[in-house]
Amino acid sequence: MAFGTGQAGGGARRKGAMTLRVLAALLSYPDADLRSHLREMSELLASDASLTHGRMAELLALMRQLADSEPVDAEVAYVELFDRGRATSLYLFEHVHGDSRDRGPAMIDLGEMYAKAGLLLTHDELPDYLPVMLEFISTQPSREARNFLDEIAHLLNAIFAALQQRQSAYASVLGALLDLAGRKAEPVETAADVELDESWSEPPAFDGCSSQGQARPGQPQPVRIVRKPDNPRQGAAR
Repeated sequence: MAFGTGQAGGGARRKGAMTLRVLAALLSYPDADLRSHLREMSELLASDASLTHGRMAELLALMRQLADSEPVDAEVAYVELFDRGRATSLYLFEHVHGDSRDRGPAMIDLGEMYAKAGLLLTHDELPDYLPVMLEFISTQPSREARNFLDEIAHLLNAIFAALQQRQSAYASVLGALLDLAGRKAEPVETAADVELDESWSEPPAFDGCSSQGQARPGQPQPVRIVRKPDNPRQGAAR
């Protein structure tokens, strides 16, 4: 299974890239197909070795929760969490532009950047949807991936805080993304005591991540898209 959108590219073989793709999948609608690959996803996270032991335990607890839930319950809970209010919305431009007219041009620019990188969206996918954005980031070289995560870190932090407030296990996914961006994210309490192999290594995913300050949760800020003069690496996920 290729997690995410588009055709799988060489970017997924870069360290940290597969972790981003698994995190994108975990933030997607938990249908039967996604739940059938939870064990594979946990193995991919372990083999990529980009997250700490503690964060891995949180993510495994989330996967166990999804696996043990009744399918309808998992799907309804997802919709209630992510589609019933702006604070936890996974459409990032809702946090930046709200319902203003600025959102349309920003979506066009982002979509064009994806297309140049070889990531083609389906008719029902919007470019500001966080799982789609993570798919794109996973195709980029380490420095570009780190910079992009750094650009959206204030938005990730806002969603992370909202999920923490709701005591949602999904907060662990946003915590993992903040970790990959080099930001300090609090641990997420898990309901399950998950045993992990002590031999797993846990180096940072993107070397030299910025620790620059973040915006406070709920404070919308623009996402700056910086185009590089050279051509982005080709290849996209799914």
